[in-house]
Amino acid sequence: MAGEDFYKVLGVARTASADDIKRAYRKLARKYHPDVHKGAGTAEKFQAVGNAYDVLRNPEKRAAYDAYGADWENPPRPAQEGQNWDGGFGFAREDMSRADAGVFRDFFDAFGSRGGFSRPSPQQARLALDLEDVFAGARKIVGLRMPEMDPQGRMHWRDHKVVVNVPKGIGEGQHLRLKGQGAEGADLILEIALNPHPIFRVDGRDISVDLPITPWEAALGARIAMPTPGGKVQVKVPPNARSGQRLRLKGRGMPGAVPGDLYASLLIVNPPVKTAKAREFYERMAGELKFDPRKDQGA
Repeated sequence: MAGEDFYKVLGVARTASADDIKRAYRKLARKYHPDVHKGAGTAEKFQAVGNAYDVLRNPEKRAAYDAYGADWENPPRPAQEGQNWDGGFGFAREDMSRADAGVFRDFFDAFGSRGGFSRPSPQQARLALDLEDVFAGARKIVGLRMPEMDPQGRMHWRDHKVVVNVPKGIGEGQHLRLKGQGAEGADLILEIALNPHPIFRVDGRDISVDLPITPWEAALGARIAMPTPGGKVQVKVPPNARSGQRLRLKGRGMPGAVPGDLYASLLIVNPPVKTAKAREFYERMAGELKFDPRKDQGA
């Protein structure tokens, strides 16, 4: 019964309430339970009924199924306006206990038998942060829309605010677990992503930045101010510095038990020639220095 409509499997309408779905499941679970009936295909039908119920009993899963059908577990991931969240419905399963518990709990209850079951599986979302928030740590309040079912079985969306304490130095791809902040009291696991930064580039725990300097700062050496995610610092440009040469600031990268480094790539920028005096200066420099940067190329 792979790929079959879950509503048809349970024999209920798409507008069925939560109670209607539960009653249909219990009836079919009794009918197809392998310990009760041994007919051909009974086990497969029992499993299909359980799979359908596991989805339709859960408001969040049901909303995803109603929206995306057979692709409900891997839906498109639209960005949500005004939020740093990405990725509609994330149903990560760390093990199989969630499926087992969800499918069989009400069946056992119907026969008056109870047992211990694990709490709902964690749900996942993606949280995009600015580099400054990750570098210094931050407390963020973000919004998330979550599906919810009312007592009459009608689905609607609920705005949910989540407080996130961003640890200093957390890296891209790492996860934060917020206990009980997901749907139905499940844990919410946030995968950290970094927004592109206009100046800095992050590679693991190291940070890189292009540092523009003037020709005279490169030739003569200088102490200049340069930006870092934690504020400006003074660096020493050595005499006869080359464009593309890198300066290393040890320990100025991402914080951590072993902090990363900050690398500044020197970029020599020539002043534009906009006046007669500037042109005269360049012509005099060309005549006095007699410098050919292409001589080693045989040009």
